[in-house]
Amino acid sequence: MFQKVLIAEDFDIINSGLKAALEEMNISKIAHVSYCDEALLKLKKGKLEGAEYDLLISDLSFVKDHHHQELTSGDVLIAKVREEFPNLKIIVFSVEDKSFRIQHLYKTLKINAYVWKNRNGQKELKKAIQHIYSNEEFYISEELSSAIHPKKAIEITEYDIFLIEALSKGLLQEAISEKLKEKELSPSSVSAVEKRLKFLKEHFDANNPTHLVAIAKDFGLI
Repeated sequence: MFQKVLIAEDFDIINSGLKAALEEMNISKIAHVSYCDEALLKLKKGKLEGAEYDLLISDLSFVKDHHHQELTSGDVLIAKVREEFPNLKIIVFSVEDKSFRIQHLYKTLKINAYVWKNRNGQKELKKAIQHIYSNEEFYISEELSSAIHPKKAIEITEYDIFLIEALSKGLLQEAISEKLKEKELSPSSVSAVEKRLKFLKEHFDANNPTHLVAIAKDFGLI
């Protein structure tokens, strides 16, 4: 079983519950932090000291306060962790149930498990820990399993990234169309750009283009 676990969660009562659950599994070394920056530093320190963590359990949402943070969400933290600790096992423990966000964590950031933080969350977390310790197969709470179904999994392409980056620079659809033509990317018509941006806004549940850009930045897509 995992012996050294780091919990990134900013609510003390949840931290306490998770720690108790892990202790019941005979996990001997448990650390918890309330900030994403602190989590990354803990992982780096463990590596420098030759005592690396076996598992990271992280929430996705962290409440902002007076402490300035470079890493402001679990998504951003996990992206950084995957760069520096490619083999570390990661479990997301969150109330988030949007399929696009789960797909991004699963397909792009290669998390090992996604556990829904509900009334059965701690029991489900124990199952996830046991599961990923013994095999490489992805674990997800049964209630959310449809989020990673192949028919629902939408691939975000380089074309999509180009469109969102263009939006972030303040370009209108007509100007984006011209840029696509210059780079010989297709489809490049204004109607095609409009249609794809409409799809992306719906897929990411964005209220407007600015919101779409903000979501893409949170996910590290741009």
